[in-house]
Amino acid sequence: MLQFQKTAISAEDEAYLHLQREIRLGHYAPGQRLVPDVVATEIGTSRMPVRGALRRLASEGLVEIRANRGAVVRGLNHQEMLEVFEMRSVLEGLAMRNAVLHMNAEHVRRLTNMLEQLDQGSSDYLDWTSAHREFHEYLCSFCQQPRLLRQISELHSVVEPYMRLWAAQPGRVLRVRESHQELIDALQTRDPARCEAAMRQHVLNTVPALQAFLEKKG
Repeated sequence: MLQFQKTAISAEDEAYLHLQREIRLGHYAPGQRLVPDVVATEIGTSRMPVRGALRRLASEGLVEIRANRGAVVRGLNHQEMLEVFEMRSVLEGLAMRNAVLHMNAEHVRRLTNMLEQLDQGSSDYLDWTSAHREFHEYLCSFCQQPRLLRQISELHSVVEPYMRLWAAQPGRVLRVRESHQELIDALQTRDPARCEAAMRQHVLNTVPALQAFLEKKG
C-alpha cells in the first residue's frame, strides 16, 4: 500500500483543529500559554504547522500572540462577551431570516426532535453545550450563505468555553424548551421578519444570566 507524507497544509489543519477543540472544550484555560514544541509533541507533528495554526486561531480571537509570552489562550471580559452575543444576534437573525425560505416541514420536525433531545439531555449527544450549538448550526445552515455561517461558527467557538462552565453549574435552570420552541414557532409562520426578530431576541436573552454567572465566578 502506498503511503503519502502529510503535507504542511494538512499538518497545519490537524494542529488547528486540535487546538480549537481543546480551547472550545475548556481544556486550555484563558491566559494559558500554548507552547508550539509542546503542542507539536502532543499531536506528533513539527513546530511550523503549530505556529501556523496559532496564527489562524489568533485571527479568530481564540488566541492572542504576545511579544514576551508567545501564544496565550484569549479570555473575554464582560464587554467583549456582550459584543460577541450582540454580533451573534444580528448574524444568526439574518441566517434564520434567509434559512426559513429553504426549509420544509421535515426540517422543522428534525429541529423539534433535536429540541426533545436537548431538553432531556439525551445520551445521543456529548453534552448540553454541543447539543445546543448543533441545534443552532443546523437551523442556520439553511441560509445557504457559507461566509455568514463561518462567521457564526467562529463566534460560537469564542464563547463556547464560557457556555460550558455556565451549563455545568449546579442547580442551573434554563428555559431550554420554551426558548427554543419560540424559534420553531417562528419558522412555522414562514415569515422572514418574524424569524429574524425571534432569533435576535433568543440570543440576547442569554446575556444577563451568563454575565451574572461570570461575575459571581470571577
